[in-house]
Amino acid sequence: MLQPIVAGIVGALTGFASSFAIVIAGLLAVGATPAEAASGLLVLCLGQAGLAIALSAAFRLPLSFAWSTPGAALLVAAEGAVGDYRAAIGAFIICGLLIVVTGLIRPLGRAMTRIPMPLAGAMLAGILLPLCIAPVTAVVEQPLLAVPVVLVWLLLVRLAPRWAVPAAMLVAAIGIVIQAGGAPASGDGMPTASLAPVLTLTLPTLDPLVIASLGLPLFIVTMAGQNVPGFAVLTTLGYPPAPARAVLVSSGLVTAIGAPLGGFAVNLAALTAALMAGPDAHPDRDRRWIAPVAGGVVYVLLGLSAGAATALVTAAPPVLIIAVAGLALLGAFTTGLVAAFEAPETRLTAAVTLVVVASGVVVAGIGSAFWGLLVGAVVLLVTRARRAAPR
Repeated sequence: MLQPIVAGIVGALTGFASSFAIVIAGLLAVGATPAEAASGLLVLCLGQAGLAIALSAAFRLPLSFAWSTPGAALLVAAEGAVGDYRAAIGAFIICGLLIVVTGLIRPLGRAMTRIPMPLAGAMLAGILLPLCIAPVTAVVEQPLLAVPVVLVWLLLVRLAPRWAVPAAMLVAAIGIVIQAGGAPASGDGMPTASLAPVLTLTLPTLDPLVIASLGLPLFIVTMAGQNVPGFAVLTTLGYPPAPARAVLVSSGLVTAIGAPLGGFAVNLAALTAALMAGPDAHPDRDRRWIAPVAGGVVYVLLGLSAGAATALVTAAPPVLIIAVAGLALLGAFTTGLVAAFEAPETRLTAAVTLVVVASGVVVAGIGSAFWGLLVGAVVLLVTRARRAAPR
């Protein structure tokens, strides 16, 4: 059993270290205090751990779960468009309920898997573009902190790609602690999060504008950018069709229940699924379910460090944290670009969608992710009608 256990431990450590900073930055961007952001990170760790342990053991399949990293990037991009954290919590709940409904109503689930890839890929790329630019900005604004981070990342991309982002985060953490004199504290006068694990309850409000600009795009990027690829990875590795209804309903319920504590979205893992479900986990496919169970246990332990992780992030120059997140998201950004621009006949649609989403515009209180999807859909319909018209 040692091999799948080690794979689970490695998967959990790399998954946490490579993206916890953007989770915290995203929650702070939509109005959370450091204590509320730490609560969100903790409940996300506990939620995905519980799902991985329970469902993997029940179905004897390597079902690993994660927070929605593209969703966290969406929260960062929504800064300024969401003025009330309670409204963001309401949007998280709606996102979770939509995932539940998708699992219960099969035609809706099939429809979600048929979202035109130029739209889904371009929206994802547009959300991630400002974050992926951040390493360049950080090297200019904070060269002493950012240059070592980028160099370590680049070196390990060549030698040990799996550890490139965690190592970059470690180098950034060392630089932050040295700069802060060994005692991370909030850099903007806000109270720091408790180092002890604490869950903070926030009562939601339902704001239609925030639901449209945050809740619906969060649902779409979580489904298109995480759940659908997660199912595809399992199929590619030779597993029978995963229990889609159980996965979607349970992860949607965990999202909706955990939302008042800051859990914005939990989904089937796409980035770490290949590690926990692939040959590296165990030569015998029927033994690989042990890996996400072991990873779930590790995530529970990692969740206990949420306060310390939040204190580290709030002590850092914001551009440095976003820069590390940008390095972590370059792979997802590339995937989005390839999906968006693969088909020549829809490249104009993809370009328009990406530009509108990346612009960050807020119109009528609704953020750019929604408008990018809407404008892209219009362009897609018009160009399809033009191609279909008789000549």
